[in-house]
Amino acid sequence: MILPRWIAPQGGKRGREGTPDAPSRPGSGHAALALAGFGPVSARPVGRDAESAAGARLVDWPLITVIAGLLLFGMVMVYSASVPLAESPRYHVTPAYFLFRHVLSIGAALLVALAVYRIPASHWQRLAPLCFLGSAALLVIVLIPGVGKGALGARRWIGYGGVHLQPSEIMKIACALYAADFTVRKQDFMHDFRKGFAPMAGVMAIVGVLLLLQPDLGAFGVTVAISMGILFLGGVNGRLFASIAGALVAAFGAVIWASPWRRARIFAYLDPWSQHNALGRGYQLTHSLIAFGRGEWFGVGLGASVEKLNYLPEAHTDFILAVIGEELGLMGVLVVIVAFYWIVKRAFEIGRQAVAVERTYAGLVAQGIGIWIGLQAFINMGVATGLLPTKGLTLPLMSYGGSAMMSSMIALAILLRVDHENRVLMHGGRVRG
Repeated sequence: MILPRWIAPQGGKRGREGTPDAPSRPGSGHAALALAGFGPVSARPVGRDAESAAGARLVDWPLITVIAGLLLFGMVMVYSASVPLAESPRYHVTPAYFLFRHVLSIGAALLVALAVYRIPASHWQRLAPLCFLGSAALLVIVLIPGVGKGALGARRWIGYGGVHLQPSEIMKIACALYAADFTVRKQDFMHDFRKGFAPMAGVMAIVGVLLLLQPDLGAFGVTVAISMGILFLGGVNGRLFASIAGALVAAFGAVIWASPWRRARIFAYLDPWSQHNALGRGYQLTHSLIAFGRGEWFGVGLGASVEKLNYLPEAHTDFILAVIGEELGLMGVLVVIVAFYWIVKRAFEIGRQAVAVERTYAGLVAQGIGIWIGLQAFINMGVATGLLPTKGLTLPLMSYGGSAMMSSMIALAILLRVDHENRVLMHGGRVRG
């Protein structure tokens, strides 16, 4: 397997995924530790202190702390943003209704994430094709009349009773797993369009058609970005990548231009304050901008938002950042931005560490997860602040939405598992599986 020079390991012999050969010369183990981002290994304690110290070293507690912080912050803001909905004729619920369901979603997601964390990365590589096929099947099922559930003009959910599943969220995980597996298997053909890219392009085209039939252009954009990002990191030819990226931009432009309602949304984004747009397609954007303007530096105070009083639609989901900006000001928004920056930074560091110990698949999955979380957070923030046209994507870990919360927690559990296996290998252990 030929890896790009900028991510190729620098020492040690190539071994089977997850079980690299021992370094071939004295001191090379410390060099590998330094390359992967770990400090020098000190003398090991003994007894129970050794076990607790080893356990602490094998978990990225700062990353877990940031994730937990976003979850708790999100719970507070979902409650704050959703309390006024109890008075809306659309819902007929109690003030704590959305908070209660949000907490249940987080609890279920944590339980699933704990189970996922115990699965070795090598198992995900074997299951990647099946996961992708299963997710594609769900995208087909959601389009069947009577099975798929619709809301606001889109058919994106499969539900029974009070439980709803959004297949496009599951596809994001499957896409990261499958694209990484494809890149590893086709590593020797990354410079060949027919063998190295065309198969993946065909698969993503099918997924794109299924997502556009819902319609869900935002989810399609994220899945394409995950796939393209992993292929780029895996060593696809630079000129080929640039050509394909240009073709994708043109394709997205054509899709938008061919849809009158998408075209109207773009025009509203360009001039949201005109009387026609402010009361129509630009309504959400203008009220989101008003919320940020009212918040100024430090906000009007937690719970004191005016825009959430049934002025700003979907304040507890897609536009939760606007409520944060109004109630906590620029300082609150910056805290959220820094937290997501930290998660994305760690994801790429974990991916680089995995590649350094000859675990290319795990490294690409970790970086693919970083691309996903970072891009979706950027799009959500860009939409709320008027940087990007309005698009229905949630803010990971914070917005109300069970499927989005579940997929984000599963992805981060896989990321933490990759990091755990990196640390086990760096401390002289072996990864099972």
